[in-house]
Amino acid sequence: MAEKETLLTHEGLEKLEKELDHLKTVRRREVAERIKQALEFGDISENSEYEDAKNEQAFIEGRVLTLEKMLRNAKVIDDADVKTDKVTIGSTVKLKDLQSNEVLEYTVVGSAEADPLHCKISNESPVGQAILGQKANATVNVTVPDGIIKYKIMKITRS
Repeated sequence: MAEKETLLTHEGLEKLEKELDHLKTVRRREVAERIKQALEFGDISENSEYEDAKNEQAFIEGRVLTLEKMLRNAKVIDDADVKTDKVTIGSTVKLKDLQSNEVLEYTVVGSAEADPLHCKISNESPVGQAILGQKANATVNVTVPDGIIKYKIMKITRS
């Protein structure tokens, strides 16, 4: 089975590369030192420090594998490829909730770098799916657990 392509902006690619480097060069050493110190306490069968360090090591190694896979399958979205005539990955979109008149601004990114707290939504999210390919002034319906939200696309820019 083919591995899933990871869509990233240049910023997202840099962020993942930095995280991977930090895990490999800093966090691995820190955890190895914690394991070494825990082993010095003797019997590991009832050594919570050892168990905690081993669990953290497993988490770090899992994250390293995940990041390596994502980077191996990365497709970087070039800013020059982001058009402003329709919503694509890399577009920043100003939306107006037609019921509440609230204006929201999101940047559409691949799922690997989605961060709703920083207004970066995944192309796979309900809002992302609804607005992809749409033009300015279009009205879109987004299905949410409470029903349907109608948004008007006010403006599309490059991020």
